[in-house]
Amino acid sequence: MTIDLDVAARLLEQKRDELENLSEISQAARDTVTLDQQSVGRLSRMDAMQHQAMNQATERTRQRDLNRIKAAIGRIDEGEYGYCAECGDEIAERRLEVDPMAERCINCAS
Repeated sequence: MTIDLDVAARLLEQKRDELENLSEISQAARDTVTLDQQSVGRLSRMDAMQHQAMNQATERTRQRDLNRIKAAIGRIDEGEYGYCAECGDEIAERRLEVDPMAERCINCAS
């Protein structure tokens, strides 16, 4: 395998740090919506709740990606990075360049 594991680990750690930072920055946008019923109309409340729901969905995606990054770093540490978790074949280097968190080859992922 020609994948540089140090480079892969560094890229995964950078992505992890970026996602954790975004998660921290967006915490307020995911908090419970509290609006003054007297000064804010029904549509404004609905809009605020919709924004909150979208931010919560984005956070769920971030957390999923953080879990995938953690698993990929674990595979690097165990010497299993770059090999399909299902069939054991090598994962194409180009696939890992596009998605360094990939745990399955393109055939098994299909």
